[in-house]
Amino acid sequence: MLDTLFRLYLPLVTVVVVGMVAVRYLPASVPIRLGQFLYYFGIPISIVAFLQRANLTGGVWLAPIVAWGGILTGLLIAWLSIKDRPWATKSKGSFVLAAMVGNTGYIGYPVALAIGGEAHFAWALFYDLLGTLFGSFGLGVVIAARCGAKQSYAWWRELWQNPTLWSLGLGFILRWWSLPPGVLLPLKTAGWGMVWFALLLIGMRLGGVKNFSDLGRAWGSVVIKMAIVPLLFAAVSPWLGLDPLPRRILLVEMAMPPAFATVVLAEVYALDRELTVTALSIGTILLMFTLPLWLLL
Repeated sequence: MLDTLFRLYLPLVTVVVVGMVAVRYLPASVPIRLGQFLYYFGIPISIVAFLQRANLTGGVWLAPIVAWGGILTGLLIAWLSIKDRPWATKSKGSFVLAAMVGNTGYIGYPVALAIGGEAHFAWALFYDLLGTLFGSFGLGVVIAARCGAKQSYAWWRELWQNPTLWSLGLGFILRWWSLPPGVLLPLKTAGWGMVWFALLLIGMRLGGVKNFSDLGRAWGSVVIKMAIVPLLFAAVSPWLGLDPLPRRILLVEMAMPPAFATVVLAEVYALDRELTVTALSIGTILLMFTLPLWLLL
């Protein structure tokens, strides 16, 4: 356990802190460009690379089912807890979104790789692409449109144009071929490099937060997302017939902080952006303390 935590926290904390410091001395466009690069090229490269050695047996297709169970549970708990409160509709939308979808990509991928290695990466990948992605830009768009100032924004177009879904298909195609070491090794190296860039971007975005407003409501959504829902899964997971390592990966994926997609939806649909950014920020910082607890559990 201590070895796992050391292998996880040393790069995670170091690179995130470097990003938090570096963003103070870099042009404001750098985090934006880095985010665009990771979205269109970096994360897709990582998916193709890590899929080459991923184990797709042993019930890995249960991962998106578990993901949707967590998404819908978070949605239900969040809505029941605020439906009678005199909040603005846009604040209710931001609260629900922060409680239901997590950062299972930028943070979830390196955490899953540290815990289970490349062989078990498919559990995190399917949780994210077939669960969180559709939960954010499918169901999440429906919620955002109902709670915010609706704009022209087709969720199906967002999914269709998402490079990660295309890279998933490419990764499956390349698995049919035996890639030579001269191709596989550089691909794997590039994949790991993109993981470090993703952690660097996390630090940059955290370092760019000027203040934490609306802490009370943000804490409520974070507690649902990072404590209540994972605890419910931990209670029922022994009856799912999963091996310990995949079950641990699914648990930490479910315990991830609110997703960056919630900020995108808050901006597009004029939701409560302050509440969304605050929930994302405190959730990401809180992960440093909650992750060891979930690994021990």
